[in-house]
Amino acid sequence: MSLSNLMGLLQQYANPGALSTETARQDFEQVSQAAPQQHLADGLAEAFRSNQTPPFPQMLGTLFSNSNGQQRAGILNQLLSSLGPGSASGILGSVLGGGSQLTPEQAQQVPPEAVHQLAAEAEKRDPSIVGAVSNFCAQHPGLIQTLGASSLALIMSHISRRL
Repeated sequence: MSLSNLMGLLQQYANPGALSTETARQDFEQVSQAAPQQHLADGLAEAFRSNQTPPFPQMLGTLFSNSNGQQRAGILNQLLSSLGPGSASGILGSVLGGGSQLTPEQAQQVPPEAVHQLAAEAEKRDPSIVGAVSNFCAQHPGLIQTLGASSLALIMSHISRRL
C-alpha cells in the first residue's frame, strides 16, 4: 500500500466518533501492514489510556486471552519487569517458580483474571508499562486486531494524526 493510499484510508478515521466501525478490522489489517510499527504502538497506547475504551487491564486481558503461548509469555514478562517477581508471586503463585521470566508453557497456565490483576497493579506502580506493553503488542498486529472495532478505529485515528 502506498503512502498516499494509506493516508486516504486513514483520513476517514480522523474523526472516529462519526465513523461506522463495520470495516475497522479490514482497514486495520491494511494499516498495520503499511504503517510504521511505532505508530501502531503509540495508537495502541492511546487506546489503552482512552476513556472511550475499556480500562487497560481489561483490554490487556482480552489480548492475553487471544494470544498464543509465546505472546502470553511476552505480555506477562513485560508486566513482571514492571512489578518485579516478589510483587507478582502472590498473583501468579507457583506458576512463576523461582525465575523472573515466564516461559510460553508457564504463561499458558495463567488465567486472564491474573493478567487483569497484574496489569492493574503494574499501571498503578509504573504508568510507563502501558507504553512497554504497547510496543510489545505492536510486533503482533494480528493480536491487536482481536480488540473491538471501536478500539481499532481509535488506533487508526491516532495514526492518521501522526502521518
